[in-house]
Amino acid sequence: MPAARTRMTRQRAEILAELRKAKNHPTAEEIHARVRRALPRISLGTVYRNLELLAQAGEIQRLDGGTRGRRYDGDMSPHLHVRCLRCGRIADVCGAALEPALDGLAAEGFAILRSRIELEGLCGECATAMPGSPARPLRTPDLEPDSGGPHE
Repeated sequence: MPAARTRMTRQRAEILAELRKAKNHPTAEEIHARVRRALPRISLGTVYRNLELLAQAGEIQRLDGGTRGRRYDGDMSPHLHVRCLRCGRIADVCGAALEPALDGLAAEGFAILRSRIELEGLCGECATAMPGSPARPLRTPDLEPDSGGPHE
């Protein structure tokens, strides 16, 4: 289904610009703090409404941050995400199959339109902090480093 066309207001443009600069998959509250530098009177409610409109229009991705709430991604290139089960940090995963094949799948009473892969694990800092973990953080070559998040 094609995304609805959304009029680009100054507030919406500023939110989108800040989100596209972010590499840490920020929350609405984090985006609000960044946008307030340019638009000091913008409310958190306005940020939430605009993030929802941008997601519905296909301009951004809305991510489930688990118990840490919703996060957002302005990078619309094909990629997956991995979420740390301990701290909720989300990072980009590159070089992986993006969607399982839907050919031959059937569910009674459903027309299957798309699929989604969810990756979960422990970020390097959380893995190191766990009892019995290796002395150094885990490194996976397919993971893009994620700036920001709860460890800064």
